[in-house]
Amino acid sequence: MSERSASRTALMVAAYRARASERPGALISDPWARALAGEEGEAIATAVDRMMPDREIWVAVRTAWLDEQVRRFTAGGYRQVVVLGAGFDTRAARLAAAGVRFFEVDHPASQQEKLARLAQLAGYPRDAATHVECDFEHHDFLERLVDRGFDPASPALITWEGVTMYLAEAAIRHTLARVAFGCEPHTVLLFDHLMKKIVDPSREHETERAARKLVQDLGERFVFGTNDPLPMLYEEGFRWVQSASFDELCLNLTGSYDRTRQFRFQRVVAAARKRPNLPALF
Repeated sequence: MSERSASRTALMVAAYRARASERPGALISDPWARALAGEEGEAIATAVDRMMPDREIWVAVRTAWLDEQVRRFTAGGYRQVVVLGAGFDTRAARLAAAGVRFFEVDHPASQQEKLARLAQLAGYPRDAATHVECDFEHHDFLERLVDRGFDPASPALITWEGVTMYLAEAAIRHTLARVAFGCEPHTVLLFDHLMKKIVDPSREHETERAARKLVQDLGERFVFGTNDPLPMLYEEGFRWVQSASFDELCLNLTGSYDRTRQFRFQRVVAAARKRPNLPALF
């Protein structure tokens, strides 16, 4: 990535959030997504539609579920929300709550590009989040957070959206361990992951091959997938875990199911070292 180039996947996701927000009976509402995505983001989404026509509802479902959890945990007393690998996330503005502090952690180049775009948006509360620059290959994200005012002795909600599939397992384990043992034990980590078959380059299924090529064309590469993250989560210190497929989320949120979406090969996870004192997430 150049010093001022936006992630093409981040632009795509913003474009899909914008589209989903504009639908009748929308699952989500993001009034800034259209401007953040720009023409480039919409062009990427349009190209993706031709190969993967369900990306918009996939983004809408993931966004809606994470939004719901942010509201749930902040209403339940959590006063810190951390967005790891923030991209063009706007939750700090959309889901602001009295007494709640949002932290956005991202690579310096990505964060600078986002801030430059936000500066052009009238009405966007640019101080809604504390921005934390972190090159995850060279810096400890938790140390960077603490330097910017994060309190590791108080519980936090941490979102890690659309990231794990692009990381090596060692990097994922390091992040998990830092959350489990570096944060207050009731801190909850929310993330999504792919199943192994989607990322396996030896598989010749046409849809899976097309998905891998599409991501590569956008400048990324699928690296990690797991059919069961529970052993890894346990080994890295987590003792409370809940998980659901995208099919389950989509059915719960929209009342619809379509096997051709292949949402069953993608899952969301909530994990903490100690069980939070809140109702079940699923």
